[in-house]
Amino acid sequence: MDPKLKDLSNAIRFLSIDAVQKANSGHPGMPMGMADVATILFKYYLRFNPKNPSWVNRDRFILSAGHGSMLLYSLLYLTGYKKIKLEDIKNFRQLNSICAGHPEYEKDSGIETTTGPLGQGLANSVGMAIASEVLKKRFGSDLINNKTYVIASDGDLMEGISHEAMSLAGHLNLKNLIVFFDNNKISIDGATSLSVSDNYKKRFESYGWSFQEINGHNNKQIFNAIKKATKSKKPSIISCKTIIGFGSPNKSGKASSHGSPLGDDEIKLVRKKLGWKHTPFEIPEKIIEAWREIGKKGQKIEESWNSILSSKNSKVKEEYERLTKGELPISIDKILGDEKLKFFQTKPKMATRQCSSSVIKCMSEVLPELIGGSADLSGSNNTKTEISKVINSKNFSGNYIHFGVREHAMAGVMNGLALYGCLIPFGGTFLIFSDYLKPSMRLSALMKLRVIYIFSHDSIGLGEDGPTHQPIEQLEHLRAIPNLNVFRPADINETIECWEIALKSKNNPSAIALSRQKLSYVSEHNAGENKCSKGGYVLKKTSDNPEVSIIASGSEVEIALEAQEKLKNQNIFSKVISVPCYDLFQNQTEIYKNEVLGKDTFKISIEASSQSCWKSIVGKKGITLGLSTFGKSAPYKDIYKLFNLTSDEIVKNVKEQVKIN
Repeated sequence: MDPKLKDLSNAIRFLSIDAVQKANSGHPGMPMGMADVATILFKYYLRFNPKNPSWVNRDRFILSAGHGSMLLYSLLYLTGYKKIKLEDIKNFRQLNSICAGHPEYEKDSGIETTTGPLGQGLANSVGMAIASEVLKKRFGSDLINNKTYVIASDGDLMEGISHEAMSLAGHLNLKNLIVFFDNNKISIDGATSLSVSDNYKKRFESYGWSFQEINGHNNKQIFNAIKKATKSKKPSIISCKTIIGFGSPNKSGKASSHGSPLGDDEIKLVRKKLGWKHTPFEIPEKIIEAWREIGKKGQKIEESWNSILSSKNSKVKEEYERLTKGELPISIDKILGDEKLKFFQTKPKMATRQCSSSVIKCMSEVLPELIGGSADLSGSNNTKTEISKVINSKNFSGNYIHFGVREHAMAGVMNGLALYGCLIPFGGTFLIFSDYLKPSMRLSALMKLRVIYIFSHDSIGLGEDGPTHQPIEQLEHLRAIPNLNVFRPADINETIECWEIALKSKNNPSAIALSRQKLSYVSEHNAGENKCSKGGYVLKKTSDNPEVSIIASGSEVEIALEAQEKLKNQNIFSKVISVPCYDLFQNQTEIYKNEVLGKDTFKISIEASSQSCWKSIVGKKGITLGLSTFGKSAPYKDIYKLFNLTSDEIVKNVKEQVKIN
C-alpha cells in the first residue's frame, strides 16, 4: 500500500483534533478512529468531483454518525471542495461557519445530507440507493451506476429507524449500498455493553445483507473489504473494529474522547505518538497536494460520463436536463386545470383521500419523477392507484414503494430520494402516525426538500377506530415546524390546488391532511388563480357587509357553510373563510389577512383538532370550536355531535355574541 497513507489519515485526525480544541466543543474521537477507513475509501474507491459536487452520477458519501462532523469537513477541505476552506474549519461550530456542529446539507458543498439525529443518514442512504436503481432503469446503466457509502456508529445502529431502513434495504436487495460500521464499542455513557448485546452478524445477515468484519486500522483489510463489498450481490456492511480517539495515550478507547476536546496537554502527546510535528491547522504542502490529487481523479471520470450523455438522443438529454433542474413539464398547469373543470362540472361528494388519489393518478401519467409509497396503508390512504407500478428487488422500473409498517424509515428514505435529485417523493400513512416519522419530517423542512407527506384519516372523522387513531394535536405540532406547509383541503378542487402548490414548492416539504369520510364539493371557483396558494380565502359570503367570519379547514368547511345558511335564515350575515394552509395564510400581508378575515367582524373558527393556533386568528373576542380532549370510538357523525362540532353549535355561539338590530 502507499506509504503516504499514514500521513493522509493523520491530516484528517489533526484537523479534527485542532478544530474541536479551538471550538472547545465537539467530538474528536470518531474522526480519529475512522480516518484510516475514510482515507482508503476516498483514495481508491469513491467517485466524486469537487469541481462539480452535484454531478448526478457521483458516489454518495453519507456521514450518518453526524457527531463526527470534522471527519467530513476535513475530507471536503483536503480534497478541494470550494465551499469548505481552512478558515471555515478554524471556525468550526461558530456562527455562520459552514462547518456546523453536525453536518447541514447545502447544495454543492459536498455535504450530502443533514445528520446528527442518529439513524437518519442510514435511512437517507437507502433512499439514495433506491433512487440510483430507479434512474438506472430509466436512463441506462451507462449514465447512472453510482454507489452510496455510509459511515454509521454504534448509536446509529441502536436507533429504531436503522432496523426499519436496513430491513427495507435488504428486502429490496440494494447491492449499491455499502455501510461502514464504526464498531468502537463506545457511546457517550461509556461502553456499548451497558445497553447492547446484539449479535451484529446475525442481525445484518437476517436482513439479507452481506457482512464483513475487519480491523479498521489495517489498510490492507480496509481495501480488500471495500473491494469485496463493491462486487457483492447484496447490500453490504463492513464492521470496522476501531479505537475511538486513536493515537491518544490517555483517552483512546474511552468515552472521554467521544464528545469533548482532548485538551492541550493530551494533544501534545497525540502529536508525539503519531509523529505529527506540525502546528495546529498546519498541513504540509505535500500532504495537501496528495489529497488534492485524490480530488482531481473524478474530473476525468465525469468527462467520460459527459461524452456518454452527449451521445444520447435529444429526448433523453432534454428529460435528463429537466429532471436535474427540478422543473415540471409546462403541461402541468393545463392538466390540473382540466382536472378542476372536470370535477367542477360533476361536483362529486368524495373523501379528500380519494381526491388525492385522483391527483396522484393524473400526475403520475405526466411526471415520471413522481415516486410514492405508503407505510402499509395503501388501500386506506389511497396513495396507490391502478396505474402505480410496484418497485421490488428484481425490478426498479416502477414508481411505487411498499414501505411496510416503517413510518420513520419511510420519511428518511423519502428525504434520500429527494436529496439524490431528479425525483419527487411522496409517502402516505394516517395523520396520527405522523408522530412516528416527525424527526425525519423536521429534517425535510430543515433541508428545504420537495417531499410530500400524505396523511389520511385526519380527524375524529375516522370514527370507529377510536382515540388511539384519532389525531387531536398532530396538526398543531406539524404547523409548528418551520418551512413545512401543512394543507387540509375541503374538497377535490382544494385538493388539486394543494397538490399543485406542493409539486411546485422546490424548497418546502408539504403535508396534506385528508379525510376518511366523504365531503361535499364546496368550491365556488374552478379556474384562474390558485386560491389555496395564499393559505386562506373567502369561500362564500351572504352579504357585502357581513357581521360574522366563520373560519374552517378541511372537513369542517362543510359544517361552516351549513351554519352560514342557518344564520342567513335568521338575518345574520356572514362569510365563510376556508383556510386550507394555515402556514401560508400566516405568511400573507396584514392587509390581505384583514381583508379576508374582516377587521370588525365577530370571528369563530371550527376544526376537529387542538385550537391554539386558531386563537391568534379569531382574536381575544373570538371563539374557537375544536377539541381539548382525546376522541371516542363511534360513528363519526355521533362523535362530531358529542364534541359540539356542528353547525348548530356555530349558530348558537354566534347568536350569543352578535346583536341583531
